[in-house]
Amino acid sequence: MPETEGPTRLWGGRFAGGPAEALARLSVSVHFDWRLAPYDIAASRAHARVLAGAGLLDADELGQMLAALDDLESACAAGEFRPTVEDEDVHTALERGLLERLGTLGGKLRAGRSRNDQVATDLRMYLRDHARGVAAAVVELADALLEQAGRHLDTPAPGMTHLQHAQPVSFGHWLLAHVQPLLRDLDRLRDWDARTAISPLGSGALAGSSLPLDPGAVAKELGFKAPAQNSMDAVSDRDFVAEFLFITGLIGVHLSRLGEEVVLWTSQEFGWVILDDAFATGSSIMPQKKNADIAELARGKAGRLIGGLVAVLTMLKGLPLTYDRDMQEDKEPAFDAIDTLQLLLPALAGMISTMTVRVDRLAAAAPVGFSLATEVADWLVRRHVPFRDAHEITGRLVALCAARECELEDVSDEDLKTVSEHLDPSVREVLSVRSALAARTTAGSTGPGPVADQLQTASDKLDGWREWSIESVVPR
Repeated sequence: MPETEGPTRLWGGRFAGGPAEALARLSVSVHFDWRLAPYDIAASRAHARVLAGAGLLDADELGQMLAALDDLESACAAGEFRPTVEDEDVHTALERGLLERLGTLGGKLRAGRSRNDQVATDLRMYLRDHARGVAAAVVELADALLEQAGRHLDTPAPGMTHLQHAQPVSFGHWLLAHVQPLLRDLDRLRDWDARTAISPLGSGALAGSSLPLDPGAVAKELGFKAPAQNSMDAVSDRDFVAEFLFITGLIGVHLSRLGEEVVLWTSQEFGWVILDDAFATGSSIMPQKKNADIAELARGKAGRLIGGLVAVLTMLKGLPLTYDRDMQEDKEPAFDAIDTLQLLLPALAGMISTMTVRVDRLAAAAPVGFSLATEVADWLVRRHVPFRDAHEITGRLVALCAARECELEDVSDEDLKTVSEHLDPSVREVLSVRSALAARTTAGSTGPGPVADQLQTASDKLDGWREWSIESVVPR
């Protein structure tokens, strides 16, 4: 095996000595950027081929280089090659591994590229790859919501505004309302991916290269749609990180809202849902407790995901072109967002898919709080009463019922007439939850037909997302 002398460093020729320990400790990033190693090796293969195409590696050297990179990749995957305390970053560690295998020939690979374009390329590849894993987990949660919604297309529930009973809805419609933002999140991921599929490799430190390289060939091999248009922008752009963190932060917000509702639904005060024992926890002191910890963690981790976005935006806001070491702070929030969602989303999917819905409690709660009042107002409108007047009449009817502590359907025929000459006993035909749901026939509303249509449409969209989430964008 070829030998190298001393620690591998990608800089230092002009320095009389090594860095101070305090600088080295601050500068090191290999403990978190090591996860980029497979992507750095893939980019190194593409770069080696481009160097050969430029006449800077002969056929034998290229063959040795590619074989060494394959061996290094296998050693990394098996845990046989790992970074050491002396490796500053993933690029340093991998160059050390290459030099150990090739000796001085390994040093030829550095020609025409810089850590600046390397890391920008590696991070794009990593995030594009893992965005599909996030998408797959989002689809899994959406599937769980669809499955529950399918069981409760006509289960009545008290729809709310301001957390007050408002109008009856089907519980299936309510669950599907949580699917819609997830579908938008998936759309955002695909839009983001299209903008991120630009290769920085070939931009060098900031000015490109005087060597006859082929950035287009590199881009194609690495699954990008095109090389970067401006080398300065290519090495300094972290829009793709900030935008990715915005999407993951918004996913976190959507999961938090779902978690908050599950916390409410499972409380004694609501009692609408019972969580499966496998997806709930207990108390160390109160034996009776059954806590919706997954839902609460969904709320808590939203703050973590939002914080990552704020950290990166703050880091970027005052940076001059081009690369600045501040950008080392871009990776940990992105890695953490992926790790967080890959933990949280499957847990939420399991919680939703196994929860038991208390249909009896939901149905009993649906008409409570005069939630059928709007049906009365609409009934008056169908009789050509201006809605402004219909609203006032219905409000007086509700006030009468509140004073007498009775429901709308309990008001006598005489009292109906007292409230308004427009009210008569036939109004009772709309004073049922079932009739209220059945009357909602327009697209997107809570009636059985529109909800069934929504369920099918969402299911069809998720089938497409399943295919996208398993696409390979990085050469293996």
